[in-house]
Amino acid sequence: MKTFGRLLAVGLLLAGAARAEVPDVAVDIPPVHALTARVMQGLGEPALVMRPGASPHGYAMRPSEAAALERAEVIFFVSGQLTRWFERALEPLAARAVTVELLESPGTVRHAFREDALFSRPGGADEDDEHGHGHGNGDENHGGDHTQPGPDPHGWLDPENGKLWLAHIAETLAGVDPDNAAIYRTNAAAGQVEIDAAVARARALLEPVKTQPFFVHHDAYQYFERRFDLRTAGAVARSDAAQPGPRRVADLRAAVSGTGTVCIFSEPQFNPGLLATVFEGHALRKAALDPLGTSLPQGPGLYPALIETLATDIAACLGGD
Repeated sequence: MKTFGRLLAVGLLLAGAARAEVPDVAVDIPPVHALTARVMQGLGEPALVMRPGASPHGYAMRPSEAAALERAEVIFFVSGQLTRWFERALEPLAARAVTVELLESPGTVRHAFREDALFSRPGGADEDDEHGHGHGNGDENHGGDHTQPGPDPHGWLDPENGKLWLAHIAETLAGVDPDNAAIYRTNAAAGQVEIDAAVARARALLEPVKTQPFFVHHDAYQYFERRFDLRTAGAVARSDAAQPGPRRVADLRAAVSGTGTVCIFSEPQFNPGLLATVFEGHALRKAALDPLGTSLPQGPGLYPALIETLATDIAACLGGD
């Protein structure tokens, strides 16, 4: 028994030493945490800087979260367009870290930012941005009060981007930690297979309802709607979640009856009272969508579960279940 105990202690020490060689990693939002955790599975776990349930569009880090960013040797985040607070913290807290802005990864599909409340081509893909080249604000001719440069930052909601980012995360970590490169790459490949399976299930759920138009709280779902050929009629708030002005609200109220919309989707990160005000007097089914997967278990399985959960929730509301 004593020999076994000594061997066990030695094994634990060796395992601890091996684990210590894995770089400290920090990420911005839960879906990126899930992708990174899948790549690191069996070796370590990234630190999630933003607490689940918060909105990425405006956030104040706690001291413990800032400390996690400061410790990090490798950092993955979606885009400064999404989490400006995160990007601003990088230079003072993590200037020496390897930093990867995933939306800028080569091959990433990017769509232009949309200003309008109503979408003239619901679910359609514009030729200039389907393959990762769209950088306009999408509303140059409509006199919007705001201008948002760069692409729509919600790129993680295209599962093809999720698959691409798995590979990019793996290659980045392999460069920093070559001893574990094979594990990172194997995990990424397995994660891509899991995403493909989730996409197949999502397509089966959405196929019967994909012609039904719906409204969303804020314009976060362009990547998902285009990938699955959905018909989002419009959004109460823009992609940056800015509070809608009177003109935008008036446009929505005037158009809702003519769109054939059957469902409106709120989000757990925002006050549902805004939707109730905008669509008052219209008999629309109501449900919630969560682009961050707040209600899902954190960890490697969150990303494929997020894709399938969004499809399930959209199909249930549009189908009248």
